[in-house]
Amino acid sequence: MDNFVAIDFETANNVRSSVCSVGLVFVRDGKIVDERYSLIKPYPNYYLFKNTEIHGLTKEDTLDAPTFEEVWEQFEPLVRDLPFVAHNAPFDSSCLIAAHKVYDLYYPNYTFFCTLQASRRKLRGILPNHQLHTVAAYCGYDLDNHHNALADAEACAHIALKLL
Repeated sequence: MDNFVAIDFETANNVRSSVCSVGLVFVRDGKIVDERYSLIKPYPNYYLFKNTEIHGLTKEDTLDAPTFEEVWEQFEPLVRDLPFVAHNAPFDSSCLIAAHKVYDLYYPNYTFFCTLQASRRKLRGILPNHQLHTVAAYCGYDLDNHHNALADAEACAHIALKLL
């Protein structure tokens, strides 16, 4: 796969619409050509300790952040013609769907490909697990800032270029 957008969401709580950050990495002709990152004021706007423990974001970090609707208004024209790639695509696609629903936005049935499924299919028996940092390392990418949405999207892009 040579043209796609790798995407990663972090959430504030267990509600899928509670996206608090998003990372996008744009790949054209097999090369990373652009990346975007934004904090997002989550909906609903509360943080669970376990989520903060994972990604480090708190309510104070997103207090003045734009809403998903405001962020997606900027990003949507950039992703319109490209499929998405995510590590555990069912999670990220469900976040995107839920956020669209909360803000009553049209959801154009985006196409998603999953690097986690590709890893399980192609690297079964080779890796001890198929977590993002493990697969990224196998594909030659050092994921230094795991659970930062942009860093995770970049790792996913590198994996996709090798496995999809």
